[in-house]
Amino acid sequence: MTAFAPDSLELNRKLPLWYQVSQSLRASILGRAAGAPLRLPTEEQLAEHYGVSVLTMRQALKELETEGLISRHRRRGTFIEPDARGGAPVRLLGSLDAIVAQQSGDLTTVLDHGPTPVPPELAGYFPGLREAAGYRRVRRDPESGDPTSWAENLVLPEVAERIDPADLERWPMTRILRDTAGVTVSRIANTVQARLADPRTSQLLRVPLLSPILHCTGVAYDEHDRAVDVVRIHYRGDRFSFAVTVDAAPH
Repeated sequence: MTAFAPDSLELNRKLPLWYQVSQSLRASILGRAAGAPLRLPTEEQLAEHYGVSVLTMRQALKELETEGLISRHRRRGTFIEPDARGGAPVRLLGSLDAIVAQQSGDLTTVLDHGPTPVPPELAGYFPGLREAAGYRRVRRDPESGDPTSWAENLVLPEVAERIDPADLERWPMTRILRDTAGVTVSRIANTVQARLADPRTSQLLRVPLLSPILHCTGVAYDEHDRAVDVVRIHYRGDRFSFAVTVDAAPH
């Protein structure tokens, strides 16, 4: 039987080896391709692959077993649990239609909306504006109902006057800006950072406090290069990854 092939890892000797190995193997499992083998190599083979001792490898596997990602069977081996979820990647694509399509499909619940003070870290996007229209939403997987991300938008007040909050449970904000609010979206700039889940994110996404989160800040600009919407999206780190394709022209 063919065994699952984990990604390689360059170890940092300043961090616990078992932790690094468990996190690397965890990422490989959650990001595995459809149809990939479920059987893992032996402890000895994995230890050689990562360049650690068998005892270190055993501790890393125990961590993944406790998390429910793998099961270990005497004489049969170690197997990835078939329902270990790997989530579809969130891809940064070039066209507005592609971004709208990427944001569609999840179940969305509007938590609240209304006037919201512009936080200091976002004030540069809204010069001279002290208060914007705020919208907070949670997205869920349509099959399992599990929360996958939560988002907080800040929108220019004059644009928000043309937004029906009920539409946010059917359509992504980008589509509403373009098709309902009449905004000519000229570009969207995204910044992605790795962060740790704060208490609110932990509660909304049902993840442990300080667990990994993908934090995306997206700024939508109109034809006058004016920021009309700033969104901060908190993605569950075990459900999403970002992929960027760069076409390099030959010299």
